[in-house]
Amino acid sequence: MITQNAVDVKNLTKRYNGFCLKNISFQIPWGCVVGFVGENGAGKSTTIKAMLGLLPVEEGEIYVAGHNVREEAGGDDWREYTGVVFDECNFPAELRIKNISKCMKYIFRTWDEQRFSGYLNRFELPLNKKVKELSKGMKMKLSIAAALSHDSRILILDEATGGLDPVVRNEILDIFREFVEDEQHAVFISSHITSDIEKIADYIMLIHKGKLLLYENKDELIYNYGIVRCTGQQAARIPEELIKGKWENAFETSVLVKDRALFENDGLEALMESPRDARPVLDKVTIEDILVYMVKNEVQL
Repeated sequence: MITQNAVDVKNLTKRYNGFCLKNISFQIPWGCVVGFVGENGAGKSTTIKAMLGLLPVEEGEIYVAGHNVREEAGGDDWREYTGVVFDECNFPAELRIKNISKCMKYIFRTWDEQRFSGYLNRFELPLNKKVKELSKGMKMKLSIAAALSHDSRILILDEATGGLDPVVRNEILDIFREFVEDEQHAVFISSHITSDIEKIADYIMLIHKGKLLLYENKDELIYNYGIVRCTGQQAARIPEELIKGKWENAFETSVLVKDRALFENDGLEALMESPRDARPVLDKVTIEDILVYMVKNEVQL
C-alpha cells in the first residue's frame, strides 16, 4: 500500500445540469491534514463522492492508497484503508449502539471491536440507545468512532465536526492530529467551520463553482497573505498581481493581498498621495477571510 501520496486526483471532471466540476487536480500527502473549504454548492461533496467511487465521472483519474478508483479490477483493499464520515449518520435508525460492532465486523475484515469500544467509552456514547434516539452530535461521534475502528489509513470527512460542541470538537481535532503523526496516515476534511480547518490543516484547498481556486500550505497562507484596509484611491495603487480579493463599501476598501511583507514597515506609505492622507492599515488573515474574499472576487469577475 506504500505510495507517494495517500490520494492522487488528476483532471477530475463531473457534469450535472447547471454545474460542472472540471479538471480538478490535487494530492493528499501521507502525514498531512488537507482542509477542503468552499461555500454550499461549490463542489465539495461531489469531489468527495467521486474520490470514493460513489458516482460516475466523465474524465480524470482518482487513486486512493494507490488504487485506481475508476477501475473495477484491483480488489477492494483500499476501502479497508479508507475511513469515511459524512454529514449525516448512515447507521440504521433502529440499531442499538451495542450491536453496531457485530454488524461492522462482517463489512470490514480489519474491524477492531476493542478499538471501537474504546472510542465509545471516550465519547461517552450510551450503549443501549438506538441510533434514532441520539442527538446530532452523538451521531457524529458514533460515525467518527466507526471510521477509526478498522484499518483506516486515510480519513475522508465531510462536515464531520458539525453539530459538536466546542469542547468535543477540540477533542476530535486532537484525534485527527494524532492520527497523522506517524506520517503513514492522512486526513481530508471538508468543513464550514473554518476555525477547525485552521487549527489542524497542513494544506488548504478552496473550491468555488467547481473550480479549484487555491491549494497551498496553510502556514504559508496565513503568514504571507494580508488585508490592506484603505481608501478606494489607495487601493487603486496596489499592483493587480498582488490582489486576491477586494471588498468595498462607502467608507473603506479592503484588499486581500498575497504578499503582506511588501506592505509592512514603510510599504503602506507608497499608497498615500500625501502625508495628510489617512494611513492604510495592514491586518493578518484567517482562513475564513481568504475564503470570503476570494469567492467574492470570483463572483465579481
